[in-house]
Amino acid sequence: MSQGTARRELRVAGFGGQGVILFGEIVGKGASIFDKGYATLTQSYGPEARGGSCTAEVVVSRDPIDYPRIINPEVIVILAQEAYANYGLNPPKGTLIIVDPDLVKTDPSVKPAPLSIPATLMAREMKRPVVANIIMLGFFAAVTDLVSHQALREAVRASVPEGTEDLNLSAFDKGYAYGLEQAGRKSG
Repeated sequence: MSQGTARRELRVAGFGGQGVILFGEIVGKGASIFDKGYATLTQSYGPEARGGSCTAEVVVSRDPIDYPRIINPEVIVILAQEAYANYGLNPPKGTLIIVDPDLVKTDPSVKPAPLSIPATLMAREMKRPVVANIIMLGFFAAVTDLVSHQALREAVRASVPEGTEDLNLSAFDKGYAYGLEQAGRKSG
């Protein structure tokens, strides 16, 4: 966890079945267990079991958290067009938006433009579409400092089903490398 502001907030929004809640759980576990800080996770679902709207909100902090809901998200990860309509068109000032361009068509008039990673396409190329959220998580690790890279990597290992650790860590590393490459292009 970075040494900046004590309270930092993340929203992940998409549809049920995309691994939105697992993404939030891994971030929280990384912050609290592996970075030795504090974290809260709140989640909401639409009425459908799969395919309905789904949101995970994570607060991470160096200090105990007195209010578990997010107030001003620093990062919003968006995995569905409906979620973009709800959270991406008028984000709080200074909020970093991350999208999968195969799932979300962004409004070019919204500035700054979101960061993007074709996580769904990359997961299909791995012949495992189910790891798109973990690829996105690796990208998140590369482009933010909410939770340390190592803590997130360890949280992935501790959170995925037994026997899938190598696949998920490979997906995480793929997203992380893509994020570092994108950051290098922007700074270089």
